[in-house]
Amino acid sequence: MTTKHNHISISYCTQCRWLLRASWMAQELLTTFDDEITSLTLIPATGGLFEVRANDELLWSRKEQGRFPEITELKQLVRDIIAPDRSLGHSDKKPSSDNQS
Repeated sequence: MTTKHNHISISYCTQCRWLLRASWMAQELLTTFDDEITSLTLIPATGGLFEVRANDELLWSRKEQGRFPEITELKQLVRDIIAPDRSLGHSDKKPSSDNQS
């Protein structure tokens, strides 16, 4: 079986004290994708930065989205990149006409 290298990175603002949020999201992703994620990096940053990348593809930017991701939507975004055929069970609800801002 060939294992694909799937790397997740979470950049977080140290000035804003977002380490706990970043580490919690990292824990959630590592627990959900324990067979798919081969490495995960927390990257200290400044200037209000909070970004999540999978295999160098930007999945979430707090500055672009204007908010932090809900953990279920973050898991869906990560899944779509690293394991598109995988079911997330109860967290696997596709966004419909429910447009929250």
